[in-house]
Amino acid sequence: MASRVKEAFRQQGTVCTAMGSAFTGALCSTFADNLDTNTTVGAHCLGWTGDPGPSADSIPLRLCGGFHALVLSGADRELADHYPPHRSGVPDWSLLHAILIRHEDFLLRWMESPPQTNEVSRSAVIWPALMTLVDRVGMPLKLLEIGASGGLNLQADQFGYNLGGVICGQPESQLQLSPQWQGAAPVTSNPKVVARNACDLNPINPLDPDQALRLRTYLWPDQPERMQRLNAALAIAAASPAPVDQADAVAWLESQLSHLDNGLCTVIYSTVAWQYLPGSAQKAGESIILETARKQAGKEAPLAWIRFEADGESPGGGIRLQLWPDGLDCVLGRADFHARWVDWRGL
Repeated sequence: MASRVKEAFRQQGTVCTAMGSAFTGALCSTFADNLDTNTTVGAHCLGWTGDPGPSADSIPLRLCGGFHALVLSGADRELADHYPPHRSGVPDWSLLHAILIRHEDFLLRWMESPPQTNEVSRSAVIWPALMTLVDRVGMPLKLLEIGASGGLNLQADQFGYNLGGVICGQPESQLQLSPQWQGAAPVTSNPKVVARNACDLNPINPLDPDQALRLRTYLWPDQPERMQRLNAALAIAAASPAPVDQADAVAWLESQLSHLDNGLCTVIYSTVAWQYLPGSAQKAGESIILETARKQAGKEAPLAWIRFEADGESPGGGIRLQLWPDGLDCVLGRADFHARWVDWRGL
């Protein structure tokens, strides 16, 4: 198992570096090279009984997140002095080893929960998909998000966007998203969201300072622009928090789709969340959606499903839109998993 865990750190390091965080990439590599069972935290990581990989239990991001929490909370000033923006290089192993011992209890508790980033830049993927949908159906929307974490992306209609020169959303919003845009220009309809709800197994309350800190810790320390976006989204959420139910996705979907409202287009969506559901849950959830589409979706009560998820292709993830009763099923484009770039096809 120890070799699998170390390989997970190396894989995560490669991913982080490729996604613009040389610091977190190097930190993961340092743990892969040096982590051993001489500390309780090291033994806990290396003896992990589940899948430690980036697409499963994410042991590397759990540990890196715990270290970042010590920095952001001010719990360890020595460590903070060796983190961005003070330094760009990774602390020496001697300091990291000392931290594993010094904050053993904290790090063990921290690693009990999986990472949650609630990457708000992904709204720059969802918003053009919603504009495309509204251009097609011409009615208000009811949003249902799977795996919403703190529900920040449920507020996509409260953000401003520059999508390859197309200015849309809320131009006065304190959160403006401008991914590198490639391909076709998006349609410029004006989605009206009249209802929204979401679920997560472990929802985060963005109004709770300790839980908001947890969201911040999973942002990579050498990417301050992500922190700025998150802080802006948290401020928007403070003024109008979105509801997130603590619930299993399958049971929640069954409840939410028991009835479709006339005059609204019901939109199920997820951003890099559906892929983490167990295979059996994905099949059950899809069956519920397809059954609802077959029995209930109609011209006055359409049902849409938008997924921004890994799809076995690269680069990034696919942006898929399905709509009933139209029978539409298309890939609208692809995007980087942090939505740094969007390659748009449209319909």
